[in-house]
Amino acid sequence: MRTLLVALLLVLAAAARAQAPAAPAAGPADLMPFPAEVVWQSGRLVLNGAVGSSGPADPRVDAAKDRAMARLFALGLRAPSRRPQQATLVLRWQSAGLAVQATGEDESYTLTVTPRQATIEAPTPLGILWGLETLLQLARTEGGAVQVPAVVIKDRPRFPWRGLLIDAARHWQPVEVIKRTLDGMSSVKMNVLHWHLTEDQGFRVESKRYPRLHEQGSDGKYYPQEQVKDVIAYARDRGIRVMPEFDMPGHTTAWLAGHPELASAPGPFPVARTWGVFDNALDPTREEVYAFIDGFLGEMAALFPDAYLHIGGDEVNGNSWNENARIQDYMYRHQLRDNHDLQASFNKRLSEIVTRHGKRMVGWDEVLHPDLPKDIVVESWRGPEALAQAARLGYDGILANGYYLDLNLSTASHYLPDPLPAGSDLPEPDRRHVLGGEACMWSEMVTPETIDSRIWPRAAAVAERLWSPASVRDVDDMHRRLETESQRLEALGLSHRSGYVPMLQRLVGDAPVEPLKTLADVLEPVKYYARGQVRDYRSDTPLDRLVDAARPESEPARRFRRQVDFFLKNGPDAAQAGDLRSTLARWRDNHAALEPILDRSPRAAEARVHSRDLTVVSLRGLEALDHLASGHSAPAAWGEEARHDLAVAEKPSASELELAVVPGVRKLVLAATQLDQLASMGARAWNAQIESQLPAPRQP
Repeated sequence: MRTLLVALLLVLAAAARAQAPAAPAAGPADLMPFPAEVVWQSGRLVLNGAVGSSGPADPRVDAAKDRAMARLFALGLRAPSRRPQQATLVLRWQSAGLAVQATGEDESYTLTVTPRQATIEAPTPLGILWGLETLLQLARTEGGAVQVPAVVIKDRPRFPWRGLLIDAARHWQPVEVIKRTLDGMSSVKMNVLHWHLTEDQGFRVESKRYPRLHEQGSDGKYYPQEQVKDVIAYARDRGIRVMPEFDMPGHTTAWLAGHPELASAPGPFPVARTWGVFDNALDPTREEVYAFIDGFLGEMAALFPDAYLHIGGDEVNGNSWNENARIQDYMYRHQLRDNHDLQASFNKRLSEIVTRHGKRMVGWDEVLHPDLPKDIVVESWRGPEALAQAARLGYDGILANGYYLDLNLSTASHYLPDPLPAGSDLPEPDRRHVLGGEACMWSEMVTPETIDSRIWPRAAAVAERLWSPASVRDVDDMHRRLETESQRLEALGLSHRSGYVPMLQRLVGDAPVEPLKTLADVLEPVKYYARGQVRDYRSDTPLDRLVDAARPESEPARRFRRQVDFFLKNGPDAAQAGDLRSTLARWRDNHAALEPILDRSPRAAEARVHSRDLTVVSLRGLEALDHLASGHSAPAAWGEEARHDLAVAEKPSASELELAVVPGVRKLVLAATQLDQLASMGARAWNAQIESQLPAPRQP
């Protein structure tokens, strides 16, 4: 029986390999985002540090060239000698670009590398910036020299709006966090920083006209206007626009801390310390409110040069409006049937104010209403269908749904959603209204220490979705390239990798950190908003536990699942089985090393339940491999016991963590209990049956 199974699996594996797509052309293929067109050539260029340039004066090109050369020198590039040398890198651009970077400005470039010279040509400096980033991704140190492979790359973004939202209001993010985030964004060709500056928990920008806003609404943590200008200049040098968001009429508790007269209900209004949707809202029926908003937005419009200004507009529950008799009378007199109509009337007035100050208004889905002009932009947290519906009505829009990084979902779950998904019936003329999308980093559960690990490297996958052709969708290849890009991001100063072990070390004190790291490597924070359902969090709750150190996606667990898939699809390969056994044995034995450390480390003690579970789950995986090696299905009683153990290990715990290796082991267990069916079904059908029996991912 075993000989027959082996032969059948090997035949099917060979057939699968024969049907596999051809490997990409030779050359370093770890570019991210992947360019529109790549043609590899023969040979390599050795850079000599000399750079030539041709184009109208633009300080962005000079700044980008200096940054690029610094990174190349860090790779080992030697400074050019005093003797004149032919430049091995030449930059050519046609225009100086716009004084204020605009959506739709030409960002294309052509990078041509021969064994004699590399040339980046672009219509604007933006293309030069992105071409330099691609060149840096190609550069390698070999034989004591910095080399670039010969290639022709013709590249352009698929969407003009490729953003990242940073919520600096719920948890304060100092300017150094913002700047290193901008460095990371530029590396992956993102071009919009959506700066969420006001919330119930904080008003984070200085207002010289209404100083009580930041003085009483920020706990002293806000950006002075000179610092804002510095961030805007820093972003512009890196090809990034900065769009501020001032949320209204809801999410305004921090506004009302200093100006309770703007509210729909009587105060006082202390800055919120907890999370959720609050009743507090501006009063949309009073002229004094609009005069105040006009003054404030006029000041901010002068501070932020970008053409777009985000007014939020989401999650207004209307409770304070319902309880205000004067507002209800106003609604009756003005024939406003419900709170949606009332908010639409507010947004219409707000749109007029924003337009008068020379900006285009952006708001979340809730702002969409027939009474609003077509020049507003809708940011959709509801999904591509809502975005398409807005486009059909003539509104420009950007997609946020699918890109919420704070949900702690897998990289693939952010990589595959598309602003214009395959099969969309949106007519071609309406597709121009879909501007792109934004990754969103809401900050209830992050601090300046942990925010990098929640943004990176997953935001790079979103960046690729918004830049690269729609056909670039190979998840495995994305992960392969993402590992290299993650290292590049770390070299830029982001701490998503370097901050991990120090956080774990603090939990165990002076004890060895490796056993805790082995466990933490296969743990993930619970998904969606489950953390807030396990315990009550406040804005001043320390975020320094194991759940805060753990990565949103366990890379070892993801690799283990891939190994399991390969093993089951391609037959009982001894090397693959040996790798799986080695991994499972290491996990099984880790608890013995970790237990005495946990006994002496109270702050890490909540890891104990997961450490024990990892031992049990790993044992079940090893037993499953034994049954698979025997050539016969495992006994039904063993299968029931194993499934029970996996279900127990998968239950959420007070630690707010999940053991990420359970799905891979569950697949081995299922395979072990159904091995006898293989001879009659064939490997592919058998594997498909196993896949169909796996539980669907938990939804919010």
